[in-house]
Amino acid sequence: MSDTSTLSELARFIGRSSLASENALVQRRAQAGIARGLRARSQRRGVGELLGAVLALSARTRRMIQPRVAVDLDVFAPGGTRSVRIVFGPRR
Repeated sequence: MSDTSTLSELARFIGRSSLASENALVQRRAQAGIARGLRARSQRRGVGELLGAVLALSARTRRMIQPRVAVDLDVFAPGGTRSVRIVFGPRR
């Protein structure tokens, strides 16, 4: 039911958008407003944000190309018996 209400909200939004107006002047004003918003937002970003994005992407890429590993951890009690066995990853 929430999907239907979301779709109807989207349909109402598109119908009320000034970009859908028949008047060319209204459309140009709406486009200029969007462009102003994008310009203002892009000016606030600095070199630090760009560097952070590059580092995050490179770290993600580095993790993706590394081979998968399995961890098998055995914990023994002082008497020599196995207390806990935890296996992460595929079991062979």
